[in-house]
Amino acid sequence: MTGRKDTMEVLVTGGCGFIGTNLVDRLLIEPEIDRVRTLDNYATGIRRAHRPGFSTASDSARVWEIEGDLRNLDDVKRATEGVQAVVHLGALPSVPRSLHDPLTTNAVNVLGTLHVLEAARANGVGHVSVASSSSVYGATITLPKVETLPTVPLSPYAVSKLATEAYANAYSTSFGMNTLALRFFNVFGPLQRADHVYAAVIPKFLAAIKNDEPLTVFGDGEQSRDFTSVHAVTDALTVALLNTVTHPTPVNLAFGTRTSLNAVIGLLRQWHPRPILVNYVAPRAGDVTHSQANPALLESLLPTVVRPDFEWALRQVYDWYMGL
Repeated sequence: MTGRKDTMEVLVTGGCGFIGTNLVDRLLIEPEIDRVRTLDNYATGIRRAHRPGFSTASDSARVWEIEGDLRNLDDVKRATEGVQAVVHLGALPSVPRSLHDPLTTNAVNVLGTLHVLEAARANGVGHVSVASSSSVYGATITLPKVETLPTVPLSPYAVSKLATEAYANAYSTSFGMNTLALRFFNVFGPLQRADHVYAAVIPKFLAAIKNDEPLTVFGDGEQSRDFTSVHAVTDALTVALLNTVTHPTPVNLAFGTRTSLNAVIGLLRQWHPRPILVNYVAPRAGDVTHSQANPALLESLLPTVVRPDFEWALRQVYDWYMGL
């Protein structure tokens, strides 16, 4: 279902994180969007004024940063009042983090999502999109992953994302809210941080390369991922909210590619002027061996979404990390 909007104000939860910051920049391109609010507690996000390369450009007046916590309903209601759309990216990511502290993962990801949906309902928000994860497929070995497959999550993080998408779809059914739950598949791109223990694999690789340290690979490196450029993710989210794209069930946000970690390392070795060493260690609990999306539903709902070539997108983020 689609419908065009006039000018609008958008809230991005987690809007100072990796995907959120890229999304805010993407939203500001659109003349239909008057202003973008961000809600962030800065646990991992960075204020725009503190971002490397930030300048007080004319569009900076169109961003309103709100400090708050998803676990606090009052914070979420305050941030949501008066907006026409919400993109809910705020979460505690990482499978290993959820194994270490499942209670906090649940509080932020599940209760936080419920707070966002309740605040949006109370304030009459016209469209809410939420970020789910390919991790919900878990032990389901069928490839590619189509949305009708059973979900067999292997970690507390995956369970929390399954709850996130289920709540969004339930609010659509129960309250008539326009929602869209998108299952992200290994998003990567510029601004993705590597300076914490739960960082994703590509920024961890690039940080190690920049510091002339060996890469750590859990397993034999033949595990594969449907790596998705942040440019595709932010484009899909922008087009979806501008056109009030909704669907009663979750939608994969990836394009059906499969790239092994060893293949990623091979590309980085082609570009890097010095040798890259790799340490292969035991696999981690809760990790999925292979991940690949069936993109048919996404392409039917968002046929114009950009889909950058993986090698181009990886080279772009390599250059960004190396300061090239």
